[in-house]
Amino acid sequence: MNQNQIGSETVTSTSEQRSTERPSLLSKCFVKKKFLWIIIAIIIVILVVTIPTIVITTKTTNVMKPSTETTDVTELSTIETTDNPTTEVETEPKCGKWRQHGITIAGGHGDGDESNQLNVPSGIYIDDSNTILIADSLNHRIVEWKYNSNNGQVVAGGNGQGDKLDQLNWPLNVIVDKEKNAMIICDFGNKRVVRWSRQSQTNPQVLISNIACNSVTIDRNGYMYVSDWMKLEVRRWKEGDTDGTIVAGGNGSGYKQNQLNNPGDIFVDEDYSVYVADINNGRIMKWTKDAKEGIVVAGRNNLGNGLNQLVDPTGMTVGDSEGEIVAGGNGEGNEPNQLNSPRGVSFDVEGNLYVVDSRNHRIQKYELYYLATTKYGSTIIFKQQSRLIISSSNTMRNELELIGLVCDRSLTIISLFW
Repeated sequence: MNQNQIGSETVTSTSEQRSTERPSLLSKCFVKKKFLWIIIAIIIVILVVTIPTIVITTKTTNVMKPSTETTDVTELSTIETTDNPTTEVETEPKCGKWRQHGITIAGGHGDGDESNQLNVPSGIYIDDSNTILIADSLNHRIVEWKYNSNNGQVVAGGNGQGDKLDQLNWPLNVIVDKEKNAMIICDFGNKRVVRWSRQSQTNPQVLISNIACNSVTIDRNGYMYVSDWMKLEVRRWKEGDTDGTIVAGGNGSGYKQNQLNNPGDIFVDEDYSVYVADINNGRIMKWTKDAKEGIVVAGRNNLGNGLNQLVDPTGMTVGDSEGEIVAGGNGEGNEPNQLNSPRGVSFDVEGNLYVVDSRNHRIQKYELYYLATTKYGSTIIFKQQSRLIISSSNTMRNELELIGLVCDRSLTIISLFW
């Protein structure tokens, strides 16, 4: 009986002990869980605060840190040509630089009509094989001078001064129609434009009559443009046209935006804009396609001999207002670094510069020794069809100057010489 009581008391005591331990364990478990949640909450708060701070700090650092890429572009802008103008002073020529001492590659033996002589040459054209066509004005002929040759060959005219089909009278300009493999000649004294085949050199054809042709050029469609100094206009002629279409001037002599005063050399770009050397107004005009008025692009400061002025210009520009002497500039003379009434100018396929040194009766070659790269990383490409036919006689300085040598998007040299 006592044993049962003792066992019963033991069981009761054990049960009571367990019942008192359970709340204690639950309380401890709750405290642990609560502590764990507090730790997790603190970690979340720390992360929420820390991550944005790191991001902001990183962005601030990137903004304040100089960009290596930007620095490279800035450095290259001093030697590269870009489409957008820059206010920085360029330390190198925009497109190229030519040697100051010229090499005589045609003529240079005084005025005369021998095969190694020229007489007041005017226009010049260089084909892809570096063969030079020269408008030998006072010999009334067109002379072809092959590369590295000591003598020229008459390819048009040369039969005395006259108005017969096989004669020329003071030719001023010659270009090549590549599609027809023919020369187009501005026969100034006969007031006509004629075409001579480069193959047979016979049966020349009169394309336009009764026109005081100062200059002729063709666009990429083969349409011909002629400046007429008597009618003070430039007309475009398509094959078969009888009258042509006025594309510049034609409103009498004057200085207004729709007028010209003795239009000289002309150039047509890829967008069919016409650049006209407005000689007596001392300016270069640009007429966009179908425009009724032109835009002055050079020579805004009246006639003069400053680098931002033009004297009887017959060239064109799209660019800067001040020039850089690229040939001559050492007084009138016949030394390699001198010129005497420079006229026509052209480039060969390698970018070398050729100048018609009119009163020295010679053609001078100035070798290209520096060629810039474009922003695309390519070198300039000189295209005969996209060059400017640039010429003028500057008796005030006897030098060839360059205004706004520009590399356009087709990597073509566009420039002004006078």
